[in-house]
Amino acid sequence: MKRALLALVLACPPSVMAATPPPGKALYDQIDRRTAEVLPKVVGWRRDIHEHPELGNQEVRTAALVAAHLRTLGLEVRTGVAHTGVVGVLKGGRPGPVVALRADMDALPVVEEVDVPFRSKARGTWNGRDVGVMHACGHDNHTAILMGVAEVLAGMRAALPGTVKFLFQPSEEGVQDGETGGASVMVDEGALEDPKVDAVFGLHVFPYEAGAIVYKPEGIMAAADVLTIEVKGRQTHGALPWSGIDPIVISSQIVLGLQTIVSRQEDLTVGPAIVTIGLIQGGNRYNIIPEDVRMVGTIRTFDPGMRDEIHARIKRTAENIAASAGATAKVTIETGNPVTYNDPALTQRMGPTLKRVAGADKWFPNGRVTTTAEDFAVYQKRVPGVFFFLGITPKGTDPKIAAPNHSPRFFADESALPVGVRALSNLAVDYLLGGK
Repeated sequence: MKRALLALVLACPPSVMAATPPPGKALYDQIDRRTAEVLPKVVGWRRDIHEHPELGNQEVRTAALVAAHLRTLGLEVRTGVAHTGVVGVLKGGRPGPVVALRADMDALPVVEEVDVPFRSKARGTWNGRDVGVMHACGHDNHTAILMGVAEVLAGMRAALPGTVKFLFQPSEEGVQDGETGGASVMVDEGALEDPKVDAVFGLHVFPYEAGAIVYKPEGIMAAADVLTIEVKGRQTHGALPWSGIDPIVISSQIVLGLQTIVSRQEDLTVGPAIVTIGLIQGGNRYNIIPEDVRMVGTIRTFDPGMRDEIHARIKRTAENIAASAGATAKVTIETGNPVTYNDPALTQRMGPTLKRVAGADKWFPNGRVTTTAEDFAVYQKRVPGVFFFLGITPKGTDPKIAAPNHSPRFFADESALPVGVRALSNLAVDYLLGGK
């Protein structure tokens, strides 16, 4: 028997053996062709969403656009998930695993400064304040890309061995005071169930070279917690500071004291960490020392032990500085997103897929960690997942000087859009072909 098999192999011409396509080759070719066909729509959706951005839990127009598109493709569509989220279910022609693909839809309270024809002029209300609204983090790209992926895969459904769930999520950037939202509410309301998801994939545009795919196994984005410090002094006339207790000066000392926690008290060889105060509120008149000051900030960590230590040291630092001046400081820390953690086995398994899509020259499987955060991590706490960055910095522009996410000058090169569509489509197909 062995001799017969050997004779068959030797008799088979090399040209015939080389011509045998690898598993999935026909599907990969379909993805490329269908991506090219849908690309004009993807660009149009992206520009439309960019011009009409909506803040977290307010993505009514965007959600309606998404839901209408998914229905035209014949998907099962559920709306109103986590307030304004949309979940679409595409059942393949054969039974198999269930893979989820996620995009976030919300914009930021930022006034756009990029001079493009589809520049946002939108206004909105955030925590009672009138604000400009801009897709300064690129979620318009994410939504348009996943709409394109849905159309690509819907056209191939008969060949898909399993099910694809499309998660269009609101409020990744957070919610207004008193509201709930984001990935945690999506999960609570069954986004990963019925059918139960086996793996989840997502991407985020980032100022790497356009078309680059950057990721790493294990932790890639930081855990993020919200810090609030309320300093209470004693109000008095601004000309008579000795007759009161000045919470503004005390708050200034606290801000400076917090900076020594990371720089002087934590072992940064364990992992990076950040403590930032981004908002200070106090006083209403130039010649009155107010009664109190409120500060809000963010804590970013990668190591659980360091996370706990920093929480404790913030409390001790703020309270003791306030007490030294006769004031009080109330510290509240709201635990937020966990570390965005790429499952090592799944990351290794899908590495060849991402390399095939990006090309060897734009494939970076050992990217650097970033202290930005993502609530995609909430899905990864429930099922294995891989999250990667898609570069959007125009060719010839140094990514180091490109405007970062959340900047009013953030700009995304649309040449990255087809790479995003192909990446998520190929990940879904390869995962389904490989089974659980």
